[in-house]
Amino acid sequence: MITIRPATPDDVALILDLVRALALYEREPDAVTATEPMLTRALFGDRPFAEAVIAEADGEPVGFALFFFNFSTWTGKPSLYLEDLFVRPEARGRGAGKALLQHLAGIALDRDCGRFEWSVLDWNTPAIDFYRAMGAEPMDEWTIQRVSGDALVALAGRN
Repeated sequence: MITIRPATPDDVALILDLVRALALYEREPDAVTATEPMLTRALFGDRPFAEAVIAEADGEPVGFALFFFNFSTWTGKPSLYLEDLFVRPEARGRGAGKALLQHLAGIALDRDCGRFEWSVLDWNTPAIDFYRAMGAEPMDEWTIQRVSGDALVALAGRN
């Protein structure tokens, strides 16, 4: 049986382990620079920036989802943005991914969100197929833009 529960500060090491497993799956094993203290502050500090839920199968953690809220001026409502969803490979096919998405959809409705959105790598066909089966639609006319590192410092005029 799959259950979903809110993450607690005691889950930070688990969350970081799952983030690293996700990075390995996404072919970026050395890209994770987050630390346990960073995640503790971000998820459970005085001003949390994100939330996480843990999927458990028979009481054992098998996956997680990390999300936050942004705002749509077009709908005049918040949007739930799924940053990461990961289910350990050995636990896939047991309903944990679907349970995580359903749980987050419920949070979005409970918090009066107009949207529930996320990004997926274009090569990740299994995830894309799974998301389509859950009712997700691609936003083909949109591309993600990112400024980070030295470019972020330069844009802020702090170089």
